[in-house]
Amino acid sequence: MTPSGLMLTLIGGPTTLIEVGGFRLLTDPTFDPPGLYRETPVRFEKTSGPALSPAEIGPLDAVLLSHDQHFDNLDNSGRALLPTVPITYTTPAGAHRLGGNAVGLAPFETRELWSDDGRRLFITATPARHGPVGIEPISGDVAGFLLGVERPGDALYVTGDTVWYEGTAEVAHRFTPKVVMLFTGAAEPRGRFHMTMDSNDALEAARAFPDSALVAVHNEGWVHFKESAAQLAATFSTLGVAARLTPLERGIATRFTL
Repeated sequence: MTPSGLMLTLIGGPTTLIEVGGFRLLTDPTFDPPGLYRETPVRFEKTSGPALSPAEIGPLDAVLLSHDQHFDNLDNSGRALLPTVPITYTTPAGAHRLGGNAVGLAPFETRELWSDDGRRLFITATPARHGPVGIEPISGDVAGFLLGVERPGDALYVTGDTVWYEGTAEVAHRFTPKVVMLFTGAAEPRGRFHMTMDSNDALEAARAFPDSALVAVHNEGWVHFKESAAQLAATFSTLGVAARLTPLERGIATRFTL
């Protein structure tokens, strides 16, 4: 892979291998087999396993962890993976809980990840709100991430678990990534309000990032998702913007030009 390219490989749920600028990063590691984690206060039940194992993915330079407090973003196997990776970028609260190699980033804080041969990748944390107004005491802190090759945020925006709101809109005002990875699925674990993006949110993102390719992840594999990838794609097709959404096939790398 050339340093100017971007490849995304969907592993399952929110877990995606990112290859960019010669670096290999993984979002929200979830590698457990299907099963029930708990019934209350929220039912966390996984319905499908990963397309690739950590061994099949191979060495990683970093993990981008949107948050550590929910099993569908960091399960038991994913938690065991973290110490094997050089660095984990996450929220300040998450870094405090995790310890070890975890580094907490405040919204719009940028760090530089360097390779042994002098390559550099910009990593910028972004705001996220994991549900409607007032959800923070329940859902806790969440972060998204921007990756940049030539400058901060020029390559990829990973929304993390969030709805579309003024924080995500601010990302669009400040940055022009080539690809936007939306965490979708319209998750409803607690009632008739969604805690991740639905079709309306994804369409707002399409409008706000008119020159970016869009991909959607975190819309399968758990019982609390109410909108599938196929339903999201159908909405985009109905409104005549199907070309804006690039499908990802589990376990198969998709290449984007930067």
